[in-house]
Amino acid sequence: MDVHPRDFGGDPSALDGCSILVTGGTGSFGRAFVKTLLARARPKRLAIFSRDELKQYEVEQELREGGFDLAPVRFFLGDVRDQARLEMALNGIDTVVHAAALKQVPAAEYNPFECIHTNVLGAENLVRAALRTGVERVVALSTDKACSPVNLYGASKLAADRIFTAANALSGHEGCRFSVVRYGNVIGSRGSVVPLFRRLVERGATAIPITDPRMTRFWITLEQGVSFVMSCAAMMKGGELFVPKIPSVKVTDLAEAIAPGVPHETIGIRPGEKLHESMITEHDARYTLELDDRYVVLPQTFAEGHMDRYRPYGSNYVKEDFHYSSHTNKEWLDADGVRALLEGA
Repeated sequence: MDVHPRDFGGDPSALDGCSILVTGGTGSFGRAFVKTLLARARPKRLAIFSRDELKQYEVEQELREGGFDLAPVRFFLGDVRDQARLEMALNGIDTVVHAAALKQVPAAEYNPFECIHTNVLGAENLVRAALRTGVERVVALSTDKACSPVNLYGASKLAADRIFTAANALSGHEGCRFSVVRYGNVIGSRGSVVPLFRRLVERGATAIPITDPRMTRFWITLEQGVSFVMSCAAMMKGGELFVPKIPSVKVTDLAEAIAPGVPHETIGIRPGEKLHESMITEHDARYTLELDDRYVVLPQTFAEGHMDRYRPYGSNYVKEDFHYSSHTNKEWLDADGVRALLEGA
């Protein structure tokens, strides 16, 4: 496929005049979202909500050095585990982008209580706080690991997905709208394999460790992720799970793109890791609409009686045996395509 990132039509100017809060606003996605919004839109207010004061200081310095207008920016120290603090931060906010989560698979397996408190109970806290403070819309970020999960991180995000979609039944016909965005691995994000491979190359590694030569993953750039979330925020009706059409990559091609000619060392799949990832299962197919650049999975428990709100999406349902998985995907990037994408990421 074309190695240039697909433009999902996420026009930041659609958020002009909005009061926006980003949970996890100092993470990889949060930083990119904030910078894109400040560069290309005029928000009335932009609140960055996170629990790390050092990262907040670093983001503030990055914005100052980048020449961004900090007049609408507010930094809130807080944790999604604390509903009272969330309610205070959401005062006067109309749009929430929920990116806060514990995301490392091994860490979640070893610290299950912490994972549940942040990813699941944190989602519940945000729903309750949004309903109490009159927020108009919440877009929650999910992950491909939430689809047929085999690890605690994926299971916790699946639970969060269901919390957010079901929240539309709590908000009433004219109340807050909650939707979910699900996509794959983000190229170059913190904790991804790309920085690891690059560090090994810089240190002169004689072999690149790969888990399994058959492994495949969905890949999306940070720019695409921001664009996709913004477009979903603009079009959401409430209750949907949005999935972008993005390419798959073989782990061997990824390693070759970063370290051409360096041998691969197979080290085995880690506990809780899949050989391939999925974003839509056959079970979800009966509720899934296909658009030009994305899929829209309608809620299973909320859609009945509310189908009129989804009419603008059309009626192009996928086939009943449809499933969207990284190894059966129709779009692929080889090593050259990955390399070109990394150069522009």
